[in-house]
Amino acid sequence: MNDRIPNRLVPKLWESLPGYTRQKFAADLIAGITVGLVALPLAMAFAIASGVKPEAGIYTAIAAGVIVSALGGSRCQVAGPTGAFVVIVAGIVEKFGVSGLLMCTAMAGSMLVVMGLTGLGTAVRFIPRSVTIGFTNGIAVLIASTQIKDFFGLSINSGSSEFVPRMVQLVKGATTFNTAATVTAVATLAIVLLWPRVTKHVPGAIIGLIGATLACWYLGLSVETIGSKFGGIPLGLPTFSIPEFRADLILPLLPSATTVAMLAAIESLLSAVVADNMSGDRHKPDVELLAQGLANLAVPMLGGIPATGAIARTATNIRSGATSPVAGIVHGLTLLVIILVAAPLARFIPLPALGAILMIVSYRMGEWHAIPAILRLSAADRVVWAATFALTVFADLTVAVEVGMLLAALLFIHQVAATTTVASVTDDMLGDGEPRVLTDRYIPEYCSVIRIRGPFLFGATEKLLAATSNVSKFAEVVVLKMTYMSAIDGTGIHTIEELAKRLTDTGRSLVLCGAQPQPAELIGRSKLVKLLGKRNLQPHLDAALERAAIIHGGFDRPHMPAAS
Repeated sequence: MNDRIPNRLVPKLWESLPGYTRQKFAADLIAGITVGLVALPLAMAFAIASGVKPEAGIYTAIAAGVIVSALGGSRCQVAGPTGAFVVIVAGIVEKFGVSGLLMCTAMAGSMLVVMGLTGLGTAVRFIPRSVTIGFTNGIAVLIASTQIKDFFGLSINSGSSEFVPRMVQLVKGATTFNTAATVTAVATLAIVLLWPRVTKHVPGAIIGLIGATLACWYLGLSVETIGSKFGGIPLGLPTFSIPEFRADLILPLLPSATTVAMLAAIESLLSAVVADNMSGDRHKPDVELLAQGLANLAVPMLGGIPATGAIARTATNIRSGATSPVAGIVHGLTLLVIILVAAPLARFIPLPALGAILMIVSYRMGEWHAIPAILRLSAADRVVWAATFALTVFADLTVAVEVGMLLAALLFIHQVAATTTVASVTDDMLGDGEPRVLTDRYIPEYCSVIRIRGPFLFGATEKLLAATSNVSKFAEVVVLKMTYMSAIDGTGIHTIEELAKRLTDTGRSLVLCGAQPQPAELIGRSKLVKLLGKRNLQPHLDAALERAAIIHGGFDRPHMPAAS
């Protein structure tokens, strides 16, 4: 298999099988069952918050859990529905319906497959932390706001998909709160938060959910349940069907599909990094994105919602003793057994309990501790974080992703451009009486040298324009020293071409020297070769100074005085 498939696309499961023992399987079995129990309430809660039936979340956790663990690039990654998708999925369902969501998920899956096969997944690493923290903070606020209605049992006919109108509705309906629902939610919240002090071997979310369900059933509390709202969860295997494909929805769904794909890529790779830090392993980003793409192509056929790597479930998996991707597969099979055996019991689960669990999830996923660190960074980082956070909450997650990526690109360009320096070695710079020496090379009076350090890309070309705004201060021959220029683009080439023309118009010559492989290759394919002539493209400073002497007349060749 390794001979036919590139190593970067070989699943971790395949690498884990040699030397796999009964002891490792026993550890994976316990870990998989544990994380499956953790995933059950979360899968239902994420689905309900997204505007679809609770079983859609369970079907997603089963399919994505098995596929990503079997084909993915992380040894202990657990995939399934996550809070990152709640807001965007709810918006898609409201605008395009469930059929539009299924098509959007498949489109996002296709994008992830392409990213994995082409290696584009590495581009996710270039997204600044200020952008990802802004997304995460905003999504956490939105998830919490969508759970206030169920948490307090408010009688609101319809919840708006936009934050401000939703909050207005909640304020207007505040007097309709249900005491029984509020007590149920608060009790669940307390159990989930305090249970780890009793034991960490049994998930607090399961204890809280079971306790709230039994209490509501035994006491006959008047609270909304999965049964009263959705009619329960079907017993048995999910129905397999290929979603309807509508060509007219491709363009309208494209922004949302791109957002889902980007969020899936970001969260899955972040989760894989967390898994690496906890387990000492090293994930394969390309095969991980490929597996995430295949999972998102499969879940629409089961009526599921978008899936990605789940950080909390992945951490639980590792802490529970997982040794290989087999644990993630067991997690999916555990959920499958539950819906085959105990699905009818889900109708008794109170929605306030699920709301309380999602409140905790939204708080824990918010990474609020990172905000002070962001605020201590540069003004640009603070602006990027604030803009991403504000757009996520008050505008639209798709817009926030698009603007966030644009801001990320601009921030990257700004930071790269800041590392580029352009310095000219002229009489004005040296001052009277100072020796004309550069890197132990004597610079004759008929020659000026300009040094460029760092990448000379479109964000940094203005520095050369500023340094050469007055070409009359330069000598007869100008040498552009490119020894430490790491890269160049079309704008950089054009800027050098314009400099050459301005120098020629004033009777001066330009000689380039020391170009590294990338700049040299691009210069060789540009008009610079014809404009300057091959003789004015030299490999190093010594050769450039000899060429300058020839241009000057061939009599005043540079010599090497003792450096003072």
